[in-house]
Amino acid sequence: MAASLPPTYRAVVCREYGQPLSFETLQTPVAEPGSAVVKVLATLVDPSEKERLILKQRNVHFSQQPPFIPGNCGVGRVAALGKDATSLKVGQLVILDPFVRGRDDPNSQILRAVYEGPSPSAKQLSHPEGLWRDGFWSEYTRTPMENCFPLDEKALLGSPEQGGLGYSIGALPYIMKNAVAYGGFRAIDLKAGETVIITPATGNHSGAAVQVATAMGARVIAVGRNKETLRHLAESNPRVETVTLTGNIGEDVALLTQFGTVDAFMDFTPSSMQNPLHMKACVLAVKQYGKGVLMGFPYGDFSLPYGLVIAKNLTIRGAYMYEGEDVRGIIKLAERGLLKLGPSSGIQLLDNYTLDQYDEAVTKAAENQSWGFQVAIRPSIE
Repeated sequence: MAASLPPTYRAVVCREYGQPLSFETLQTPVAEPGSAVVKVLATLVDPSEKERLILKQRNVHFSQQPPFIPGNCGVGRVAALGKDATSLKVGQLVILDPFVRGRDDPNSQILRAVYEGPSPSAKQLSHPEGLWRDGFWSEYTRTPMENCFPLDEKALLGSPEQGGLGYSIGALPYIMKNAVAYGGFRAIDLKAGETVIITPATGNHSGAAVQVATAMGARVIAVGRNKETLRHLAESNPRVETVTLTGNIGEDVALLTQFGTVDAFMDFTPSSMQNPLHMKACVLAVKQYGKGVLMGFPYGDFSLPYGLVIAKNLTIRGAYMYEGEDVRGIIKLAERGLLKLGPSSGIQLLDNYTLDQYDEAVTKAAENQSWGFQVAIRPSIE
């Protein structure tokens, strides 16, 4: 069950953190049972990649042991399948899910090319002798079949004149960024018509969360310091109010509640923020029996008003990534046109970089850290 595969393929490789990436020719992988080989058509360049891979030493908390191929969001065509495939077909357009779980232990979890996991069992999936450490900045990749999600090519790429949405292939990998926020909202059962605070709301993942929440029918209070990005988010998405917090808890609660009852909050506190004071304001602002979900990665401790959480009967949970059903759900939102992608969502998309232009792509993405700008590499052109 395979198309004609070349003996070798080209890929970008991180050999050592803090050093330039290399452009290499590697042996094409084989589709073993349980896996597929996919020809990569488009893959995202995260704004943090230059700092994370080239300018810094390895993060001891959240990283992948080199060598590995970077890139953790991709779209491609199935080029070969293991003999146990039952529904996937060669030639099918699929989105590549980078969140891999152990088949014999779903609690062993890794994020390809980003996070090798916290446990020895997870590291078996991601270390050099494992199968799944590599990302998608390559012409071909091997992936677990359960991490290949079929896409409605006619709906997503078809022309509007023929009933399609007219997206370019480079817009599609961003669906996986949206899946992170969608998994968080599903974890707290966010419903259409509810109001959710998203803070900070101007980053790569948190800006996507604003798009996802409005696609789900919720109203968003988008919190951040970048007023221009907040304005752009509100102009590009329905039902978005914007707030810039002051750091004074009383004033911030008043700002967050000025639009009425707050049902929930989603927090994306970054690792650079050690003392997120806005968390207390969110807890004070949310309604009785409200809910919150933590999805950031600050390295350290922070405090919440314990008694108030109890008195208000709040549900606060952490959420890391998503479930497989969440990926299917976010794909449906995109295929039905409820979740906008590419320029139709208000972002500027640069998806004309070829694989050998990876250095330019990484630099361009690093220059634009806030929501509203996406860079994609096209490893293979159809």
